Amino acid sequence: MAFKTSITLKDCPYVYELTDQVKPYTLRDTTFLQTKVGNYELVRLLEEIPNSNQGFLLKIIINKDLNGFKMSITDKSGLHLVNIFQSDAHRIYQDKFYFLMDSLVERHIFTKTPV
Repeated sequence: MAFKTSITLKDCPYVYELTDQVKPYTLRDTTFLQTKVGNYELVRLLEEIPNSNQGFLLKIIINKDLNGFKMSITDKSGLHLVNIFQSDAHRIYQDKFYFLMDSLVERHIFTKTPV
């Protein structure tokens, strides 16, 4: 998957776009880790019950030039894409995803616009 400036996940009602205001120190402050290649990576487990270690994995990678990113939600193994927006059965996962993404929008890493 190539780095993009804007991404919408399948059935998600919002488009997330990388801002031009993003800075490396802001990424580190929001717990992005720098990889060996220089990209910034955030991996979070979206859990229904906190500390249960059961849920879906959200992975966001921002390239080292800070002009493109990748985002995916997978099963815990990271091998299979999961669509948490397809039904209300995953409402708690959706809420946790929106909470995390809204915090990144507040820090001017992403912008959020309706589809």
